[in-house]
Amino acid sequence: MATSKDITIIAHNIRSSHNVGSIFRTAEGMAVSKIYLTGITPYPISKEDKRLPYVAKKVNEKILKTSLDSEKYIDWEYQKNIKSVISQLKSQGYSIVSVEQSKKSSDLDIFILPKKIAYIFGNEIKGINREVLQLSDHIVSIPMLGKKESFNVAQTVAMTLYRSRYLAIIP
Repeated sequence: MATSKDITIIAHNIRSSHNVGSIFRTAEGMAVSKIYLTGITPYPISKEDKRLPYVAKKVNEKILKTSLDSEKYIDWEYQKNIKSVISQLKSQGYSIVSVEQSKKSSDLDIFILPKKIAYIFGNEIKGINREVLQLSDHIVSIPMLGKKESFNVAQTVAMTLYRSRYLAIIP
């Protein structure tokens, strides 16, 4: 199995708690090192939770519906500011790779995978904003063969991680 040593996920401005739960479950199954939840992305209850208890509980229940407790087995962190997460990861030697359809994107299936990679997955409707794309080292996309313009973010995470773990081109 060809595999990167270290894969991290940044889930930025994801709206759906159910998508977040699915991302946790897939990431845990694919041995992702850590998940950063940034912007408006819902997140599970944490020890330092600053949300109102009833809000945290409601969001947590929705995440648990699809995560099936996988958030307990994977390192995760919520940070509002994605720029600080990107800066921190770059200082640790990660290549920042946005998964987004763009004129500058290359096909995921021919992308040569860095040893340390942080994938950014964005909002279900708007995707990843231009400013974040400019902070990325690479932009990759999954080719669409049907009539729709994009895949659901949770499925995009699954396809990206599977490709990265089992079909990767690693120098």
